[in-house]
Amino acid sequence: MAGADPGFDLAAARDTIARQKRRDLAFAGLGLAALALCLATFVALFVDMVLDGSARLSSEFFTNFASRRAEQAGILAAWVGTLVVMVVTAAVAVPVGVASGLYLEEYAPSNKLTALIEININNLAGVPSIVYGLLALGMFVHAFGLGASVLTAGLTLGLLILPVVIVSTREAIRAVPGMIREAAYALGATRWQMVRHHVLPYSMPGILTGVIIGLSRAIGETAPIVTIGAVTFIAFLPPSPVTATAPFVSLDWLMSPFTAMPIQIFNWTSRPETAFQQNASAAALVLVLMTLAMNALAIWLRFRLRRNLKW
Repeated sequence: MAGADPGFDLAAARDTIARQKRRDLAFAGLGLAALALCLATFVALFVDMVLDGSARLSSEFFTNFASRRAEQAGILAAWVGTLVVMVVTAAVAVPVGVASGLYLEEYAPSNKLTALIEININNLAGVPSIVYGLLALGMFVHAFGLGASVLTAGLTLGLLILPVVIVSTREAIRAVPGMIREAAYALGATRWQMVRHHVLPYSMPGILTGVIIGLSRAIGETAPIVTIGAVTFIAFLPPSPVTATAPFVSLDWLMSPFTAMPIQIFNWTSRPETAFQQNASAAALVLVLMTLAMNALAIWLRFRLRRNLKW
């Protein structure tokens, strides 16, 4: 070849390239095999759960309270308790987490105190959930006297997912291009106007993703709510938040005893009867569907927000 380096070995270069391509193919095959193994395991477990629990799914299963007779037992108190606890969890974690992430990313000065706070937030995201349960038992149940109530459970799970919301909020805000901030400042916007009208709308899809991931974790947690004293057998619902008399709103439901889907599933799986095992599979299937519905809602909201930004 004209002009080629006389010390260059073309055959050796081709062998090296071919060897690297084979390694790339081997790594891709290994990754594909790992993914297929995970999917096969999930599908096998999900199909087994569906086969065991689908026969118990009926209107009575959703409208009956727990019972000592498996054929009469239902999940009414459990799924209602899960929903109200998730409402309190979201009301606690989302505003505080988003505001904290926004402050740390846009307002907080770069100093040792901020660095210490960031390190602790990242560490708290990996703390076992039982630690939050013990913290809630000592602080909310005993020190504040809230008891084993819906409010205690919501505050506990809110603290549990708060680091996840903060970290995801910071990552979403950090992904917003700096030129958007500079353009807003160039047009005379204040920092809050820049954050409110530009940074938050562009980062909202990522923030929603982190919020849903956190809530999806909270909805399946058992250890914290067992630690604070959630009821395993309950035959009533929390009081209605709406009343017929002024002021037409009641907060008594926040202090009501409760149970939740993970507690009900744990209670049924601890019994040796086959019928209760089927009830546990049916309740687990409902819990999985609730989680999938939350993720589907997040995907839909993210799609709508991104489409609005394009317009």
